[in-house]
Amino acid sequence: MNPKIRSENSDTPSRRRSKPLMTENLVGKRIADALGTRNLNWLAAETGISDSTLSGYVQSGIAKADNAVTIAKALGCSVDWLLTGKEATGGKLAQVDEDDEVVEVEEIDLAYGLGGTYADGPVEVRLHRMARSFVESITTTPAKSLTIARGLGDSMAPTLQDGDMVIIDRSQRTIREQDALWAMTIGDIAMIKRLRIRGERVTILSDNDRVPLDEAHHEEIRIVGRVIFIGRKL
Repeated sequence: MNPKIRSENSDTPSRRRSKPLMTENLVGKRIADALGTRNLNWLAAETGISDSTLSGYVQSGIAKADNAVTIAKALGCSVDWLLTGKEATGGKLAQVDEDDEVVEVEEIDLAYGLGGTYADGPVEVRLHRMARSFVESITTTPAKSLTIARGLGDSMAPTLQDGDMVIIDRSQRTIREQDALWAMTIGDIAMIKRLRIRGERVTILSDNDRVPLDEAHHEEIRIVGRVIFIGRKL
């Protein structure tokens, strides 16, 4: 066999062509477009995000907004273009300006119990950096009025799972929509539930049909805010 011919057809890593990323997800298509001839192994090395997580993003979109910033920086595109497809000023390859593209949302260490968790202990608060375009795609409420928390338990399954990230809009504290999801406390117990007002009584509903209805007087309930977003790892 001619060595030259053998070399040209050899499937070595240096010559192996990346398989095109197949996806119907628009964010995934933009990732593939920005990658060009590069592959997810390269992107994983550049971002520190695992191949499996990146593959999930390609198929289903980017669930974690701060990862969107990291991916956009590695690909040399704006977060706005990556998440929405809209051209940023200067074109899609404009570099990420973190001052303009990122907002800080407080995240509380307290896990709002999807079945109820005690809230009388100290609550640690830290700032969670999120893509501005991602937040603005969810709500027009300023970031300073939003809070991130983690669910705990399965009483709201399948809507909410243990460990899901929720974004709570603290500017919405009046129940104007029956059966919406609300973060609330009753005494020292914090929870996320659906609420239905009946006069001065409030029916507390769980999505898990194994959990019975509960009821409380409206003065017993303190509304923290409305749940406006649920995110989970794939």
